[in-house]
Amino acid sequence: ERGCLQAWAAHNRALVGRWTTARCSREARQQRDEFRELLLSIRGLPAALPALPLELTVVYNSLLFTVGASDSAIKGEAEGIRQGLLRVLEACGACGQDLGTEELWEKVLQEVTMEELQAPLHRLGALQAAWWLAASRLGSVASLFQLLSTSEDLGRAHCSEGQNALLSVIKAWRVPPEEASLSLVQSAKDLKEILCTAAAFLQGLQELEAGNFPTALSLLQEAAGGFCSKNILAQIYTCLGCCAQRMGKPQTALRHLKQALQVDFQCLPALSHVAAVYHELGETDVELQALTLLYEALRKTPPAAASSSPYFLMRTELLVHTPVLTSLLRHHHPSEVKYLLAQRCLQDGRVADAVEHYLDFLSLLQEGLQQQVPLDGSSALPRIPEVFLEAASALEQAGRHQDAITVCEEVISRTTDLIPRVLRVEERLEQPESSLPGAELSQKKESLCCLAWRAAGYLHQGWAWAKLGESKEAITQFSRCLSDLLRVQLHGSGLKWTENLQPEVEVLQKIRLLSLIGRGTQFLELGRHREALLDFQHSLQISPGDPAAASYLVQALWKLNRKQEAAAQWQKLSQSSPGEDGQQQGQGRPLPLHLVSCLEQAMFPHSDLLARSIQDYLGAAAQDTS
Repeated sequence: ERGCLQAWAAHNRALVGRWTTARCSREARQQRDEFRELLLSIRGLPAALPALPLELTVVYNSLLFTVGASDSAIKGEAEGIRQGLLRVLEACGACGQDLGTEELWEKVLQEVTMEELQAPLHRLGALQAAWWLAASRLGSVASLFQLLSTSEDLGRAHCSEGQNALLSVIKAWRVPPEEASLSLVQSAKDLKEILCTAAAFLQGLQELEAGNFPTALSLLQEAAGGFCSKNILAQIYTCLGCCAQRMGKPQTALRHLKQALQVDFQCLPALSHVAAVYHELGETDVELQALTLLYEALRKTPPAAASSSPYFLMRTELLVHTPVLTSLLRHHHPSEVKYLLAQRCLQDGRVADAVEHYLDFLSLLQEGLQQQVPLDGSSALPRIPEVFLEAASALEQAGRHQDAITVCEEVISRTTDLIPRVLRVEERLEQPESSLPGAELSQKKESLCCLAWRAAGYLHQGWAWAKLGESKEAITQFSRCLSDLLRVQLHGSGLKWTENLQPEVEVLQKIRLLSLIGRGTQFLELGRHREALLDFQHSLQISPGDPAAASYLVQALWKLNRKQEAAAQWQKLSQSSPGEDGQQQGQGRPLPLHLVSCLEQAMFPHSDLLARSIQDYLGAAAQDTS
């Protein structure tokens, strides 16, 4: 047995020595397999106290190589640790097969008092803490370190006021001294530093997700001062920036995000957040610069990141993997950034740039864009028909009306077969919205979206033909839009629609209003004043008090020589305050971006001539009365 023990110890030293000279993932995989064979040899004999320090050390090294070889987040249980603890109990004549892992640790640390086993058990305990930390079992980690620490150590931890409880108990743990005869592939001291960094990072993310921003900021700052690689430090600074942004501190957010980029210029999520902060600040020029840099960086294949620190088997990045971190560090596809550039240019009135970006984006559709962009709701992209309509809106504003008509035709043709002949939408008076079957609600919502896209396509075509001076063709397209909207049968007594369908219904009503106003203006152009009047009256039924519809109604009445009615409507309109008009325009949810240009085109052009004519008429009428 003594000969075997010496051979095993020599083999352990040799394997550790080989790793020290060649730190790479390939070597880690080879070492993992050799350590497994060594552990099997040791466990081929009954558990014996003299061999246990070496056996536990081999378990420690073997698990570290298992982690390093996979180079992915730690998941599941460390079965090797459990087997090691059972072997310790077996050697002491005890049993713990029926115990859970936490109870097993408690039994071992309370009952096994041999001095030579304390250091190997403590190192294995730190490794167990890493596994539990990766599973976010923070309570289990804290309980384990309380067992590993002396009452004096715990007293010191409790004395530190204002410190995080878990971090305090990890820091209070005294790292056992290393023994020359038991070579370690990664020191327990390094492991403790990694645990402290990971615990601070993980808790900071949890507090950030919970909305406890000051606590999150403190914990993330603690993590930033810890033991980690450059890319993890950049991730921590990125999270600090996001936390400061949510606290309403944009300048602090920018400082942290710039720190992230200084530490690791390949941390592109930080650049994405920089653009978002500048967007909030309203600094469009800088925002667009950031998005342009991000787009160019994403198009390039990044070089392999060179690490300036030694290759560690256990690393912070293997312990911290939460949904909130994945969300904050999500890498955008270049097409998503191209869309953001187009959208922001259109929103800011940079029409020429918007057109260029939208056309670039549409060309990316030919490259299988939908297979490249995540479909889990995390993408910044809207539905593809909406992008086409936004592109058409940009083209219209740039004066490229024929191109806008062509783009809209693509939307119309692709949605035609997706819309039912009749779409019935009812108000739910007594039943809760959840009573509508999920599949039925989803199908109805999708049908309403398709109908809104096609109707909007006709609406844009109507305005484009109007700009080209083709009033008859414009009327045809506006009429097709209105005919499409007749497919929707809205039933109810005026209460709220089912909440899940409310946005779609509001958009359809806005499209109907804009199309009626658009057709009415073209009837006026052709001198068909009675038909124009009917459209404007219908518009006011849909949206009572709408200033554009009311103004056009006055104009139609005046042209029909119904001057008394026109003057009365004009007085009523003049008495409404600008604030009321603004409220009317801003009611409901924000308009889809592609409808904003239609809303602007539908606004009534200020007419001094009409106003003077009505004022003269009212003045003459007042003199006649007196």
